[in-house]
Amino acid sequence: MSKNTVLFGLTNVHYATYERETDGSYKYDTPVRVEGAVSLSLNPVGDENKFHADNGVYFSRFANNGYEGTLNIAMITDKLRTEVLGEKMVNGGFLETSDARPKDVALMFEIDGDSEATRFVYYNCSIARPSQTANTIAESIEIEGQELSFTAKPRLNDKAIRWNTGEATPTEVYADFFKAVIEPADVPKP
Repeated sequence: MSKNTVLFGLTNVHYATYERETDGSYKYDTPVRVEGAVSLSLNPVGDENKFHADNGVYFSRFANNGYEGTLNIAMITDKLRTEVLGEKMVNGGFLETSDARPKDVALMFEIDGDSEATRFVYYNCSIARPSQTANTIAESIEIEGQELSFTAKPRLNDKAIRWNTGEATPTEVYADFFKAVIEPADVPKP
């Protein structure tokens, strides 16, 4: 892969549901594309721990508890509503209940660059119910997307949070990225 000097743009958002195996590993389903990506925001989660000695900060470390984020998309798909958020199809519409069982997912996407897009997977994401806004039509129509809040947390078995492509990513790994959730151990050494 070529080296990027800047990143811009968001596309190819996918999610993959998963099951936890009896040995603690994660078995991911085939990724599903979510069209209409508008924006993505990720913020690190974790407090700073400081140890004071010799009249100053002697040691400092931030805990890495993953990320909190929002994904704004044009329209939430029916499949995402039922498969991930746990809504039920009732009378041709969607029923949200207080006892819905949402599924955690791997969240995958790419951010374009001046040489090549960088592809990301966040392995263990919990997605919250969407917020929604709507405004009356005035002089112009303003389209409102739908926003999903999510938490990307460390996996329990290996503490993995995220993996992304880089300059040394093999061509076949890059080309097949959205076909299956890549495990860090699956990437061949260059």
